[in-house]
Amino acid sequence: MSRRLAVVLFNLGGPDGPDAVEPFLFNLFNDPAIIGLPGLVRAPLARGLARRRAPEARANYALMGGGSPLLPETEKQARALEAALAEALPGVEARCFVAMRYWKPTTAEAAAAVEAFAPDDVVLLPLYPQYSTTTTGSSLKAWREAYGGPGAVRTVCCYPDAGGLIEAHARRILEAFEAAGRPTNLRLLFSAHGLPEKVIRAGDPYQDQVETTAAAIADRLGEGWDWRICYQSRVGPLKWIGPSTADAIAEAAKEGRGVLIAPIAFVSEHVETLVELDHEYGRLAAGLGVSPYLRAPALGIEAGFVGALAALVTRALDQGEWPAPGGAYACPGFAKCPSAAGRRGLGRAA
Repeated sequence: MSRRLAVVLFNLGGPDGPDAVEPFLFNLFNDPAIIGLPGLVRAPLARGLARRRAPEARANYALMGGGSPLLPETEKQARALEAALAEALPGVEARCFVAMRYWKPTTAEAAAAVEAFAPDDVVLLPLYPQYSTTTTGSSLKAWREAYGGPGAVRTVCCYPDAGGLIEAHARRILEAFEAAGRPTNLRLLFSAHGLPEKVIRAGDPYQDQVETTAAAIADRLGEGWDWRICYQSRVGPLKWIGPSTADAIAEAAKEGRGVLIAPIAFVSEHVETLVELDHEYGRLAAGLGVSPYLRAPALGIEAGFVGALAALVTRALDQGEWPAPGGAYACPGFAKCPSAAGRRGLGRAA
């Protein structure tokens, strides 16, 4: 009888239709990792925020047919990873499950499906290459609260400099560059989802890991690239880490440069890429005279990226002490780093 392996792919999720937009936003804002207030205060605040922001969000999702493509994109990644694991782990029945933090399939639904599968091993694999308490941390907490089934549980905590991830990003960038005719006087912008500065000041390693990813991709691309890091998707009155993607585009315009944007913290196409980057920032760039304005696709099921995920799962099964083979990244003193709990089944692979 073959061993059974359950791989749980974590992502944030997205509304599957107009009626789901407001409840999706409520789930997002009601997460204590997003708004760190007591539940009695947080819940009504989350309802108000969701109600106010729903109309604009519905308009954005309407540009993509009314709902988010994130779930079907993640399901494609799950099937591609199953195929890669079937080749990498002969004799192991590997099945991938999707757990969305703020919409369906929920963490609880994924946990029930994994329990019914009755695995011998469980590998938790966030589709956030860079760790943040607001993404990976929140997803892992929800999983621990939901899952009580069988299997030895191991966690891939972060993989900001994993070789396959870096090579896949570099290929996507080069493909966009070549398709545009190798334009000169071009600035490469590595755009990542932003966070409030107070989250980073509290010790969150996300910004450090984004910088690690960007530097590794730039090194892989080789000399001759003018590149910058920027952050998108700012909401609310708090000061966020920067520079913003909008400001980075404006700076390129002042210097007479074209722009190639690479989304380095998003591994699937969704609202932040298809609407924010392609529509909103595309209009901004056109108005400022930025030409060309190019965007590298998200990784999706790019073969190198899927291979990197398979390698992460394999190493998670093999490594008990959670070293980082093949990656140079070391967490910069993050007190809550799951790799410190490697002997308890949590850790980092690269």
